[in-house]
This record gives sequence, C-alpha cells and structure tokens, in this order.
Amino acid sequence: MATETKKTTAKATTVKKAAPAKKTATPKATTKATVKTAAAKKSATTVATPKLNNAIYATGKRKDSVARVYMLPGKGNIVINERPMAEYFRRPVLQMILNQPFAVTKREGAYDVFVMVMGGGLSGQAGAVKHGISKALEKSEPDLRAALKAAGFLTRDSRVVERKHYGYHKARRSTQFSKR
Repeated sequence: MATETKKTTAKATTVKKAAPAKKTATPKATTKATVKTAAAKKSATTVATPKLNNAIYATGKRKDSVARVYMLPGKGNIVINERPMAEYFRRPVLQMILNQPFAVTKREGAYDVFVMVMGGGLSGQAGAVKHGISKALEKSEPDLRAALKAAGFLTRDSRVVERKHYGYHKARRSTQFSKR
C-alpha cells in the first residue's frame, strides 16, 4: 500500500506540473489572436486583385507618373495600388478626374479598373490614371475613340517640370537685381 501511495503522489506531482504548462500556452493563443486581428484589419483595408489574364491593358503617363491600367467588365470598382480609389485619392477633384473618361463615354459602372501607379505626386498620378483608363476604353471599344479624342483624353500631356539652369536659383528664377 505504501508503494501505491507513492505512485499516486507521483501522479499528482506530474499533473501539477502539467497545469502550469497550460498557463504558459494561453499567452501564445492571445498573440495568435492578435496576429489574426491585425491580418483581418489589413485585409479589410486592402482589396484583393483578381487574375488579370483577360484584362485590357494600357499605360497612362502624366508629368513623372506612370500608371499601368488593367480593365475588366464589372461593377465599376476602381482599385489603385491595391487600395480603393476613395482611400488612395481622398480629394474629390482627383476622384472626379478619374471618372471623366467613363462620364464622357457614358460607361459608369461598366468596368472594374485595377491600377498600379508610381512616380510623381497625386495630381500627376491622377492624370496618368485618367490617360490609362482612356486608352484602355479605346482598346475595349474602338467606337469610343471619337468621344475620347474630342475631350482630349487620349493625348499625352507633355508638360513636365523644367530643369534647373546653371547660374539660376530655379529654372527661371534669377538672382535679385542689385543697382550697385
């Protein structure tokens, strides 16, 4: 009987040792939950990019910005750098610039647009995306060329910042005139 008691006490000690192991396991579970919520927040802000195999591709340019535009028939969603248009271009004027080609051709909500744009500032990027959307619309429906051309959306705006010249503060800004 004495040996049985020792066995039961040995068992009791092993059970007690197993219990603290569960306590150390719970913080790991909370960190996993934290990682899952962080991943959920990230997935909520970003938009999944579909397979663009059958998409119409066009490149738009403006100032120093280059936009790669992929267009598919859809519901009118515009995604720029894996973010919704309203989140990437927060100013209503820039959002209006992007929607101009669709408004002129009366194709609002007909296409989903996925854009990767880089370089320049927000204004130049919006112009580049507009140029790319216009070229993609023309590729998808050649009949729209006349309307887009009349609005001036197919012409690449060649105005870029002038370079700084030697002996000047900026491109044209000279030094202050001194009489003596």
